[in-house]
Amino acid sequence: MARKLNSLDLQILKKIAPELVDNTCGHAGWEFRSVLPPVSQHISTSKSDFRERLLKLSDEELNYLVNLIFEGMESLHCVKKEHVDALIEVAGEKISRIKATELLELYRFAGD
Repeated sequence: MARKLNSLDLQILKKIAPELVDNTCGHAGWEFRSVLPPVSQHISTSKSDFRERLLKLSDEELNYLVNLIFEGMESLHCVKKEHVDALIEVAGEKISRIKATELLELYRFAGD
């Protein structure tokens, strides 16, 4: 799952967390290797805040992140549980209910 964020990842990160000055984890001291966990763990203050941040993404950007989750390149289990719920809700609204259901099944299959 460790990856180097590309320009699209960084663009998305900046879009949903504009207050993030750089892409280095202050706790670990290395660059973030995914988009959703740092926003969930370090930036977002609540489920509704996380949801609002996700709603800023275009359908294509959100679909890109969801596809990365299915490919094992974006961590879902490092995202707070209530934020996973928000992600599934937004995916159902912006992408498709089927994709949201598959995302929920993947999350459940891999364990909480």
